[in-house]
Amino acid sequence: MSSMHVLVIDDEAAVRQIAVHAVKGAGYTVSEAANATEAAARLVRGDVDVALCDIRMPDGDGLTLLANTRSSGIDTVFIMITAFGSMQTAVEALRAGAYDYITKPVHREELVHRLAQIAAMRGLKAENVNLKREVSAQKASFFHFNSPAMAAIDRLVGKVAPTDSTVLITGESGTGKGVTARAIHDASPRASGPFVPVNCGAIPENLLESEFFGHTKGAFTGADRPRKGLFLEGHGGTLFLDEIGELPLHIQSKLLHAIGEKSVRAIGSEQSRPIDVRIIAATNRDLKQMVADGRFREDLFFRLSMFQIHVPPLRERQADIRALIQHVLERDRAGKTYELDPVAEEMLMGYSWPGNVRELENVINRASILADDNRITIADIPAEITRVPSAAPTSGMSIASMSEGYLRDQVRQFEASLIQRTLEATGGDRRLAAQKLGIGLSSLYRKLEEFERLAGGVPKRDDG
Repeated sequence: MSSMHVLVIDDEAAVRQIAVHAVKGAGYTVSEAANATEAAARLVRGDVDVALCDIRMPDGDGLTLLANTRSSGIDTVFIMITAFGSMQTAVEALRAGAYDYITKPVHREELVHRLAQIAAMRGLKAENVNLKREVSAQKASFFHFNSPAMAAIDRLVGKVAPTDSTVLITGESGTGKGVTARAIHDASPRASGPFVPVNCGAIPENLLESEFFGHTKGAFTGADRPRKGLFLEGHGGTLFLDEIGELPLHIQSKLLHAIGEKSVRAIGSEQSRPIDVRIIAATNRDLKQMVADGRFREDLFFRLSMFQIHVPPLRERQADIRALIQHVLERDRAGKTYELDPVAEEMLMGYSWPGNVRELENVINRASILADDNRITIADIPAEITRVPSAAPTSGMSIASMSEGYLRDQVRQFEASLIQRTLEATGGDRRLAAQKLGIGLSSLYRKLEEFERLAGGVPKRDDG
């Protein structure tokens, strides 16, 4: 069912009755106005999609109503109703910006056909907006994860995608919950419809209701234009509510009502609009604990969690790390080929990645910018990844007593010691030291700064 709302404007009750019956029968919501004054008050709110408007009315004319609506910035589509033989007036209406006209007596089939054309036109506009949004959000190519854990998630996605079930995706920040939501949409019957991602934590609390459900013009101070709202933007597709745990309780209540009733009412509007949208939510919070603490509605939690998918952190799926590093290096690099030093790779593989995939992408992007001659070494990796304890390791340590990341720690200490000795041998001449070490001067400076932040780091020296 379309979410289009039609206002029938005519001073003849019989004409309104016929038109209202036809509009309802075609599956659209409808209201009516008996004169130009009533119509103007209704149109100014901006929540009418199509106005079926008589040209001649006792208290005004449809052409003036059309012109005033246009000048107010309202984009309602007008279909004019004119008496048979008044072609000159109909032409004037088209010149003034009307979409089309029909003649009296109004025939149901003709009216329904015109409305279907407008619905299709609005759908194409919405699709174009959605495509632009997707192009900007998906400049990077998709990455297919290879770990057993992600293979299990692929299976769950394949099972739930063909249904209309709500889905709750859980997992730490940066694990790829948004990618999973998008995969569900793309494999669903709604794939040709819009995919509307919403960061619930990024919307100011005083704007949440307007963002979700829309508002009419003048509904509140600053509402100088009507807004459709995210639920209607997602009509026919998927609404992805990321960081759902950030929503305050009063919005949770309205969200639950919209999902249950499959309709929304914009702020300032008297008309509820039907919606056909699938809800996928995601969170890095423990919603069950939030329910226990009274910070999340239990009924909304049960509604959202009909089908749950948990995305594990990157540290629990090391099989993805090496391929993901290569994927990031190959993406958006303008044909450049990067070489990853084995020691640097070992450090990256051994890191716990608390920021998960998002952190890994940031680290690799930074390293590729810093790398000399397109070769990424430990000099290009942030200190928190290559950090080592200040105490020196005990010689003769047994394999059993080695801590996790022992090789990385040893390499780091060796690097610090080598740079220290090289600086001493060159009398503190950093340029010469960099040449002897086979690294760029900028890399040496960066290493020295990192060492200074670590306990027992290399002290500052004056350039020779």
